[in-house]
Amino acid sequence: MVYENERIIVVDKPHFLATTPRGMWYRETALMRLRERYREPNIIPAHRLDRPTAGIVVFVRDPAARGAYQMLFQEHRTRKCYECLAPIRPLATPRTGTVVHGSPPRIWPLVRRSRIRKTRGVLCAQEIPGQVNAETAIELEALHARMSARMGMSIGVYRLLPRTGKTHQLRVHMNSLGLPIVGDDFYPRIEERAYDDFSQPLQLVARSLAFTDPFTGDPLEFSSKIELGI
Repeated sequence: MVYENERIIVVDKPHFLATTPRGMWYRETALMRLRERYREPNIIPAHRLDRPTAGIVVFVRDPAARGAYQMLFQEHRTRKCYECLAPIRPLATPRTGTVVHGSPPRIWPLVRRSRIRKTRGVLCAQEIPGQVNAETAIELEALHARMSARMGMSIGVYRLLPRTGKTHQLRVHMNSLGLPIVGDDFYPRIEERAYDDFSQPLQLVARSLAFTDPFTGDPLEFSSKIELGI
């Protein structure tokens, strides 16, 4: 637990823990753990992270406050920063959408824009032609020397700033650039793993989250302490 008051609880969710019950995951989810710990059945998430993604998640404990906090995320009035590990190599040319470099001829930073479609019942999201609905600013922060030595390739620490919140957006955008996130078992291809195989976590962390509290007007910012690297 990172923070709590009478309205919200903020947690630093580990890899492999689902935010809410789904499929075979019920009790072993962040939501159910919080409800059991606090004995408050009305707790709900203000937003969600994928099960493989670690980092900061906000839960609302006061039913009267649900709408206000959920609207922060729906209206993109939060500032999210993610970090991931991915290869360092020449960029691939995406099949659709655009890549805009912020400081040509330098590659980084850049902004990736595309249209993402996630079909219910289909594991992977797809980028398709059409009006843009997903945008991510991406920066290369540093070389991850320990991972590079272990994997036999250059691995970088990337900073991802999503400006929208489509399902699998960050994973799809990194993969479209030819830089799939280390440990991703969906992109570029589905990797079959046992449900209890925790040996290769997705190297993606919701590193920080900031917003103005809709009730107090106070600026709030939370940071994850989960480290990248395996």
